[in-house]
Parts: sequence; structure tokens; C-alpha cells
Amino acid sequence: MITHLACVMDGNRRWASRQGLLSWNGHRAGAEKVEVAINFCLEYKIPYLSLYTFSLENFKRSEQERSYLFDLVVKQAESYTSQFIEKGVKIRFVGDVSLFPESVQNVCQKVHEQTAGGTRLQVNFLFGYGARQEILSAVKLCAEKLMAGEQITKEMFEASLWTAGTPDPDLILRTGGVQRLSNFLLYQSAYSEIRFLDTLWPDLTHAEILQAVTSAIQAQKNVGK
Repeated sequence: MITHLACVMDGNRRWASRQGLLSWNGHRAGAEKVEVAINFCLEYKIPYLSLYTFSLENFKRSEQERSYLFDLVVKQAESYTSQFIEKGVKIRFVGDVSLFPESVQNVCQKVHEQTAGGTRLQVNFLFGYGARQEILSAVKLCAEKLMAGEQITKEMFEASLWTAGTPDPDLILRTGGVQRLSNFLLYQSAYSEIRFLDTLWPDLTHAEILQAVTSAIQAQKNVGK
């Protein structure tokens, strides 16, 4: 089995449009699928799950939609915290969280602290995240260390990334039919298997995740032959 599954949760707004609903309904339906991904990882003992929750580019969306998304994240995080603790799930918010309203920052910190003891699964919500910005941030930190007389190494650079402490993803799964990474884990994905699904995120099933994971495992075995 793989160690780290990463997902680009694409297609929420298109799903809502096809249902004749407002985009908010798509985001809510997509949020419910997060539980499916978490339970899948727990079932198959995958210790790391990263979810592209809110990119830096998403800040370009309307204020109304952003406010709804922030409120949704806060309510979902608070309502599921007890379940996370019970299931041994540790939550991290990875990105420039300082860009969000203080109320959202406080909830992120609270959930992180309350679930810190989780040992079965670490879920990284990439929130206020952009891979290019992450790399630039790491470069700046390394430059500061270089000026202080330290030698820059691969290990130093990786420790300066927002995802420090999380292994590179074995599999990146993107729903929604779009075949690109969209500024997602660009450094970490150097050797990742990537699977693109036409399925919109709110329609994603346990069986489709299993098929993608099984395919990635087989591909890794073939490389080793």
C-alpha cells in the first residue's frame, strides 16, 4: 500500500451547475467527500492524506463565495474534531494561513492542537496554498541561513517547505477531468504517480479511489522490475 495520497478536489462548482444548484451547494457536497477520502486512508492504513482545499488563486473568487468557503471550513472542522480525535486523525493546515480572517486562523490552530495526538492518519488541508509560493518561501528561508553561514543542503530546503515532515506523495489523484497540477505540490511530486479522473469530486466513490491506488501500486512494481 502507499504511504501518502494527495488529492486535487476539482469539480465542485461544475457539479452544482449540472445539478441546477448554486456553487455553494457544490462546495458543501465536496466537503462531504472529504470524509470518504479520510475513511479510505484509515481502512487501508495510508498514514498521510493531503487535500487541496483552498489555493492562493482561489482568493480571486468573489467575496461572497470566499466568505461561504471560509465559513464552511470552520463549521466542518469544528463539527468533525471529536471524530478526528476518536479515530486518531491528526489535522494540519498547510499554507499561508495568515491570509485568512482571524476567526478562521483561530479555528485552524484550535483543531491542530486538539488533534495533535493522532497517530493513525495525518490529514494535511492545503489551505492558502500555492506550490510556487511555497518554493519561494523556502528559498528565502535558506538564503537567510546561508547569510548566517550555514551550508544549503537538500535536507535544509525540504525542511523549509510548508509540507516539512510529510513524505512526498506516492499518488496524486485529480478529479474533474482537468489534466494539470495547478500549482499543487510541484517540488514534492517529482516521482509521484498521477491519476486524472473525469469524475467530479462530489461524485467520487470509494471504488474509484481504490482503483487509482491499485493502479499506482502496480505501476511502482513495474518500475522496480
